[in-house]
Amino acid sequence: MNKRELEKKIHISRYISHDSVRSSIELPEKIIIYDSTLRDGEQTPGVSFTSHQKLEIARKLDEVGIDQIEAGFPVVSKEEANSVRAIANEGLDADILVLSRLRREEVDLAVECGVDMILLFIAASELHRKYKLKCSYDEIEARISDVVAYSKSQGLQTSFSTEDSTRADWKILKRFYTAAAEAGADRLGITDTVGCIHPEALRFLVQKVKSISPVPISIHLHNDFGLALANALAGVQAGARAVTTTVNGIGERAGNVPLVEFVIAMQVLYGYEFKFNTSKFKELSELVSRHSGIPVPVNQPLVGKNIFSHESGIHVAAVLKNPATYESIPPELIGNERNLTLGKHSGTHMIEKKLSEQGISATTIELEDILEKVKNLGEINGEVGDSEFWAIVDSVLTR
Repeated sequence: MNKRELEKKIHISRYISHDSVRSSIELPEKIIIYDSTLRDGEQTPGVSFTSHQKLEIARKLDEVGIDQIEAGFPVVSKEEANSVRAIANEGLDADILVLSRLRREEVDLAVECGVDMILLFIAASELHRKYKLKCSYDEIEARISDVVAYSKSQGLQTSFSTEDSTRADWKILKRFYTAAAEAGADRLGITDTVGCIHPEALRFLVQKVKSISPVPISIHLHNDFGLALANALAGVQAGARAVTTTVNGIGERAGNVPLVEFVIAMQVLYGYEFKFNTSKFKELSELVSRHSGIPVPVNQPLVGKNIFSHESGIHVAAVLKNPATYESIPPELIGNERNLTLGKHSGTHMIEKKLSEQGISATTIELEDILEKVKNLGEINGEVGDSEFWAIVDSVLTR
């Protein structure tokens, strides 16, 4: 199914296109997604990708068309640096990024790994300064100026982010971002390290950072309050040009902005045109799930098993006539598939459909008998599988 055919099957809220709604939304001309599945995603407790798995995921991210891939944190170990180097040497279309503290030797390591961009960071909140960094703001500012300038002198695209931005004093943030911009930073990053901001406040903060420098802004958001996606949507509307995502939203604690949800929400609900092969999203989700050992929840938006599954008799009857009655987008858009299930809530339409597919006819009484047995088994087991269904059919029709 081509793109035009898929678009004809999209049926979203009519109020999205209302003039007063559309006029209130302003998006950057170019939004960059830099996926951090291989770095922040791997920092999920209990997750450790092998070098081969990292390379496989990087290839699939590139196949999908992701702009930038954060391949890792090279200073963590020799194996991590080797993995980053292998991805950088793979010849992918995506830019390869690495995380780095404000240390010249880590900049040198990034250069050795052959990456395109370095993501320099240091904490900005008083909590982190007092209990983690244990140095003065003047010392931090001096390090920012020195290492950002050094990174640029080594030929690297250079992003500078403040860790724990959303709990930092604005005067400190302004000092740090100004120092980074004056030293030549290509991007300034806002980080909601413990996911404790809401969309309105993030919009305000993005606009504040925009007011001090024309350097593009990135946002790295966590999902502790379940607001990472909403915050990402608010952030780009406020003018952020780059967004961190992870596949399936994995990451520390509650995770990060889920890649698929952000991309599809932007494309379908906000009309922003990414150049991604979204039909590969389900494959990508399953690949990361397999390598991370973290199952995709059945109710995971867009890529979960249940998103395009229907059991209720009333729903199934409508979906059989027109899937748009209970689906706003076609499952093919993200490589998922429709699943009509049997269980406690099933109706005769589903029974008739399954029988007709096999060229089997049944009387009204037989249909009702089959349905009753399906419902009874559904009460016990939840879902009635194919083998169980056909055993019921055989017992009723044989009798």
